[in-house]
Amino acid sequence: MWKKWFGKADKNIAEFELDREKMPRHVAIIMDGNGRWAKKRAMPRTFGHRQGVETLKRIVQFASDAGLQVLTVYAFSTENWRRPSSEVDFLMTLFKEFLEQEIDELHRNRVRIRFIGDIAGLPMVLQQTFADAECLTANNPGLIFNVAVNYGGRAEIVQAVRALAMQVKEGEISYDAISEASISDQLYTAGQPDPDLLIRPSGDFRISNFLLWQLAYTEFWFTETLWPDFSVEEFAAAMIAYQKRERRFGGLKR
Repeated sequence: MWKKWFGKADKNIAEFELDREKMPRHVAIIMDGNGRWAKKRAMPRTFGHRQGVETLKRIVQFASDAGLQVLTVYAFSTENWRRPSSEVDFLMTLFKEFLEQEIDELHRNRVRIRFIGDIAGLPMVLQQTFADAECLTANNPGLIFNVAVNYGGRAEIVQAVRALAMQVKEGEISYDAISEASISDQLYTAGQPDPDLLIRPSGDFRISNFLLWQLAYTEFWFTETLWPDFSVEEFAAAMIAYQKRERRFGGLKR
């Protein structure tokens, strides 16, 4: 399984001291540090992005083998359009290349891929590539792999509120029927558990407009490691740390 992505040098899931009974259901990752990684090596930022894709492959495989229900990665934010057009164009091409080269591997391993964010704001050819990948893997029973592209947490909440406001206007629901649950049902992650664990590589201590609603009671794990250097060993370490934490959700331990 996963022979294409998983080299002999990497560890197998069984080699880590993970408690299968305490695994997080949903892990979210802010993939950060590609540009800095490349700069340290006197290479263009595009080189860092390509290395970041290689890291992502290994992490998706490990998440699948570990039995996670959902993995959500932050690939391109609504603010990333401010970057140089050459870098943005490269990233759009890289997304397409990744899917064309790897979607069969994901499908064979029963991964269901979903793209969350303002997909309508992306180039049409990329929208079609995303739609084809989602259609191919829609019935897969394994890991749900959410890729956040042209995503912003505040924008996601705004579109959820607008959808509910329209339902009230059309008389489909009353205003006092709006609840936390009804808002969650309008988010891109509707029907999925909220993230149990957020991982942020690169040494920054912020969530950068990512899953603002969903992260209300998520456990955070930060590391100085830049994303291209992030390993399955570090991913396992984050989950082991998570398993040692006491989650009270505002209550007290009994």
